[in-house]
Amino acid sequence: MENLKEVDFVNKSELTNGLRIVTEHIESVKSVSVGIWVKTGGRNETEQQAGITHFLEHMLFKGTESRSSFDIALSMEAVGGYLNAFTSSEYTCYYARCVNTQLDKALDVLSDMVLHPSFPEEEVEKEKKVVIEEMKMYRDSPDDYLFEEFNARMFKGHELGRPVLGYEETVSGFSRQDLYDYMEDRYYPGNLLISVAGNVDHEKVVEIVKSYFEDLKPKEKVEETQPLPAFKNEDVHLTKPIEQTHYIYGRRALNFDHEDKYLLLMANTVLGGGMSSRLHQNVREKYGYCYSIQTFNQSYTDTGLWGIYVGTDKDYVDHVRELIKTELRKMQEDLVPGKELAEAKAQLKGKLLLSQESTSNRMTRLAKSELYFGRFVTLDELVENIDSVTSEQIQEFVQKFFDEEQFMEAILLPEN
Repeated sequence: MENLKEVDFVNKSELTNGLRIVTEHIESVKSVSVGIWVKTGGRNETEQQAGITHFLEHMLFKGTESRSSFDIALSMEAVGGYLNAFTSSEYTCYYARCVNTQLDKALDVLSDMVLHPSFPEEEVEKEKKVVIEEMKMYRDSPDDYLFEEFNARMFKGHELGRPVLGYEETVSGFSRQDLYDYMEDRYYPGNLLISVAGNVDHEKVVEIVKSYFEDLKPKEKVEETQPLPAFKNEDVHLTKPIEQTHYIYGRRALNFDHEDKYLLLMANTVLGGGMSSRLHQNVREKYGYCYSIQTFNQSYTDTGLWGIYVGTDKDYVDHVRELIKTELRKMQEDLVPGKELAEAKAQLKGKLLLSQESTSNRMTRLAKSELYFGRFVTLDELVENIDSVTSEQIQEFVQKFFDEEQFMEAILLPEN
């Protein structure tokens, strides 16, 4: 067993209509995670459709031709599993986790939701109110609200700048037919991926998926181009009746397949990767200026977003801003010491290995590998790339990347 590699347990098949199936066999578990991934998200909508991908994700739980919304909810819970979904800017995922003996049921329910939704008229109207309440919930959360405004300004004039939830006026206008039309346009075999991780047999998964999806008609894929407008620095300054000040300092970053992605990953870990990171130690531990400070690193097909978020007192903002910029300049001027770099690498590799304990994480990793790279990216490859990063490479990278001209700040202050 010891001499078998990770790739020996990963398999991929494609149906004649273009639908892909990827599985990972994990002998040591009794569970299975199943995901139906659709390569469509907020950025694939028109301005008038803003929020329809996310609204559709909600509506697929509201009943099919043979199941009520209660039947769908009960289907997995009655066997000790769970069912959920999420929408991002570039994909939608409907997933289930259950014991491996219930694999057939999980695929039956998920495929029924995706292939035979009924979109009851009264549920459409009811769910509009639910989604608008979800928008209000995020607006009431200061950090979520600020991130949305920061993102809107960073990608102003581009599809990525719109909130995935859409706007109250667009969601309020969706009709039942709009949902069917959007599904017809985006939910075709070439855009669908079934990802399964757990104690499963690949051929059995393919057989079950085939029985549900084989008759789905293929459709020619249209290559979409969404050129990014030039970056324009428009700092965001907002107020709300809150106690704390929320601050973001960030820039557009690297796409999923960028040659420098591991250099940014390492710089990100050194600066903001947990309690031992430079920002946490300097801003929180040394000066006590905040409770929470962290870096974020989001990648898309053609661009990305990187930055630093901190929650602090309004009187400390100028100090915090200067401390952050000092840390960025320090990385530009001085090499990361060998010991610190080795610890950051060990931290990243440890997180990777710990994530393997979850079948849900492994199902997600399988799917994202296929969606973004068209192949399975092994742990060995990830570890090799992390290990190969040098202090000199990081310094050379951040000397260009930490260019203040490319950064923007967003700040949310207490009113008065």
